Amino acid sequence: MARFVVGIDLGTTNSALAFAPAEPEAEAGPAGADDGGAAGIRAWPVPQIIAPGEVEERPTLPSFLLLPTALEMKPEAMALPWSEPRGWAVGEMARERGGELPLRLVSSAKSWLSHGGVDRTAAILPWRGADQEEGGGEAGEAERVSPVEASARYLGHLRAAWDQAHPDAPLADQEVLLTVPASFDAAARELTVTAARQAGIEKLSLLEEPQAAFYSFLARAGDQWRRRLHPGDVVLVVDVGGGTCDFSLIAVSDQGGDLALERVAVGDHILLGGDNMDLTLAHAVAQRVAEGGKKLSPAQFRGLVHACRRGKEVLLGEKPPASVPITILGGGSRLIGGTIKTALERADVEKLLVDGFAPEVAADAAPRAQRALGLRELGLPYAADPAMTRHLASFLARHGRRPTAILFNGGVMKGAALARRVTDVVSSWVGGDAIPVLEGSDLDLAVAHGAAYFGLVRRGRGIRIRGGTARAYYIGVESATPAIPGFAPPVKALCVAPFGMEEGTEVGVPGRQLGLLVGEPTVFRFFASSSRKQDRPGQVVDPDEAELVELAPVETHLPADSPEAAGAGQGQVVPVSLEAHVTAIGTLELWSSAASGAGRWKLEYSLREDPDRGA
Repeated sequence: MARFVVGIDLGTTNSALAFAPAEPEAEAGPAGADDGGAAGIRAWPVPQIIAPGEVEERPTLPSFLLLPTALEMKPEAMALPWSEPRGWAVGEMARERGGELPLRLVSSAKSWLSHGGVDRTAAILPWRGADQEEGGGEAGEAERVSPVEASARYLGHLRAAWDQAHPDAPLADQEVLLTVPASFDAAARELTVTAARQAGIEKLSLLEEPQAAFYSFLARAGDQWRRRLHPGDVVLVVDVGGGTCDFSLIAVSDQGGDLALERVAVGDHILLGGDNMDLTLAHAVAQRVAEGGKKLSPAQFRGLVHACRRGKEVLLGEKPPASVPITILGGGSRLIGGTIKTALERADVEKLLVDGFAPEVAADAAPRAQRALGLRELGLPYAADPAMTRHLASFLARHGRRPTAILFNGGVMKGAALARRVTDVVSSWVGGDAIPVLEGSDLDLAVAHGAAYFGLVRRGRGIRIRGGTARAYYIGVESATPAIPGFAPPVKALCVAPFGMEEGTEVGVPGRQLGLLVGEPTVFRFFASSSRKQDRPGQVVDPDEAELVELAPVETHLPADSPEAAGAGQGQVVPVSLEAHVTAIGTLELWSSAASGAGRWKLEYSLREDPDRGA
């Protein structure tokens, strides 16, 4: 039996852990900061390296991985109380030293984890890493990791730190709730689970971050939330973190005299957040430096981006100073003499970020499209339009809901000026009266708090938000048509899992018998939609006309001599039917059953992308 329920926020910029006793009569547990509510949830400060050889606790674990060479940092300087000397570090020191060693720093691993255009199990990080270092040097000695491995190291640090402090209650034995963006598709969720298991966390469930933020509000409010919200209310959750911008709508209804909550809409995956803001500030500072006659090298600019990230967090925090000093190190033999000193001004930060990322727009605004060049640099597929208010307007218009309250989440929304602007803009869309803002926990800790509270809800100690899958899922089916020279057979999208399908349930796909190719490798195309809530399993739509987004493909090989193939020859098809399962941990599985009854098998997500799709 688990002694604690543990919520983990695996964030793009910061990760956090919160916990609560699993049973009401249990002991209060280890020390931590109380959440101020009645649920008994506490945030757990994370021990980590803050300077070479120096370990201290911090409220969060910065999601940064430093991979220096032995000449750049001694392994002994990165040893922890529970580990031997090693060649990497995560957390505070990784973030701080990353400004000096930008080519050795892994950041935004979570954004890469959701990027279907790359092999997310390949050692591709740091993206501008050792193999691209200007001037050569000891670059070849630096380690590279995959997005999955980087995520596993953050989670592994949390597990090892917890186990060191609680040898009688190891994390692997507790009930762990791990959060993911609501916009994560099935493949990204599966990869997150893979990272957790690599870190030694086997018993876990997934929870969407906007729902976790709302659970944090419920935990703090206690029974008072029923006085703040009423039947017919719709809460808009605006979650802007380091790498993603997530929108969700949670509706309040009356069920037999009791208030009920349901997540009714989820936005698409938008790579827009703190990373974009850091680049904006860095370009502004670089322009000012260039006007003074100094041009930054690519390595210096990457260091500047990291310095602006730190400055932004200070200037958007509580009681910010008027400015934050910025130091840009020189390169090569001019490391000291070439150092550039400047500053990031609070007024400039507020103007650039508020006006640039939250402009005042009309309710019918839409994100601006940008025509792509024929050749572009590979990297994360950031949103073309940085104006989150235009993305928000499009989200609300698409789902036809009018919010009556706002709940902010994510470290970016700690900026009071930014939160005020978004509130004012949304208020102007719904009639002009100031829309109320709900208060949860500290925005850096709210998701972890809410995840822990969800663990209590599953034990009957709170109200549950009905949700299920955040999308409807479809599989591509090749049409049986006569061959036409120069034309591929058309592909239709077959709905296999409807929007809102609950965890722990399964559904058959009726009305169609399909043929599965055996005896040779093949690729399955998958699609998803966050807006087609009416589609049921078995319904067929045209992927080119419907609002579908194509996901990473599934690659598999069913041997012709397997029992399931029922004697079919190589390159033949086996009649099958389909079933979709949403597992108890929140991942999607698709099963094929042979019509002959000879067997069934799972179409698993391949962690290696289809090389023919390109990037």
